[in-house]
Amino acid sequence: MNDLRELYQEVILDHSKRPRNFHGMPEANRSANGHNPLCGDRATVYLHVEGDVVRDVSFEGSGCSISTASASMMTDALKGKTVAETEALFARFHELVTADPSKAATAAAELGKLAVFAGVHEFPMRVKCASLAWHTMKAALEGGDKVSTE
Repeated sequence: MNDLRELYQEVILDHSKRPRNFHGMPEANRSANGHNPLCGDRATVYLHVEGDVVRDVSFEGSGCSISTASASMMTDALKGKTVAETEALFARFHELVTADPSKAATAAAELGKLAVFAGVHEFPMRVKCASLAWHTMKAALEGGDKVSTE
């Protein structure tokens, strides 16, 4: 179990130090701004949706390691997904970081690399860090422009 935690920490640190898809997107046709007023994390998520498919996704912002890594891994996971698949992935991720351990284990099994965030539910203050980009993406997908974790 200790080796697994170390691997998860390495993955989170890698995505935090070298976030993937960290840039604006002029061709985005949906976007939203997210803010966590408790810690100051901010994220803007850009989506380029064609028909029913998320063709591209990126983000900009500033935040802690968990927040940045979550946004980075989210953007990798969503490219090429349908809107329905994107919404289902949001629901599973949210369950992973907020659920009791038995439900989190089921969600983790379905989330692949995103399972690195399974331990977040043990730290309630960090749940908002991990989920900020996800809630921001959901707002963008639904045509909103702002979201707060409060």
